Amino acid sequence: QVQLVESGGGLVQTGGSLRLSCAGSGNMFSIKAMGWYRQAPGKQRELVAGITSGGSRIYADSMKGRFTISRDNAKNTVYLQMNSLKPEDTAVYYCYASTAAVTTTINDYMYWGQGTQVTVSS
Repeated sequence: QVQLVESGGGLVQTGGSLRLSCAGSGNMFSIKAMGWYRQAPGKQRELVAGITSGGSRIYADSMKGRFTISRDNAKNTVYLQMNSLKPEDTAVYYCYASTAAVTTTINDYMYWGQGTQVTVSS
């Protein structure tokens, strides 16, 4: 099985920055992509960013130019650098790991972390 542990969430003001980390453990050999979804109150879970083991990156349009995803394959860890944060970025951010390289939609091949709260005050 795969276990994912997120860290780095917190409370920041508009325009501030946070860096989220997600460390994977367990049977990570089959994982081809990792990244982040988020879920705000009353909204569906949406893609934030993802990265494959080969380094290909995807971002949701609203995050382009503000968020950067990176990874350390040796540590089975992904990072999400979030800059220029806005109140609408407030959500629980969930790390994922997938045995499928394409993760633009949620599927049965994805493992999930417990989530970390990001709150951006206006």
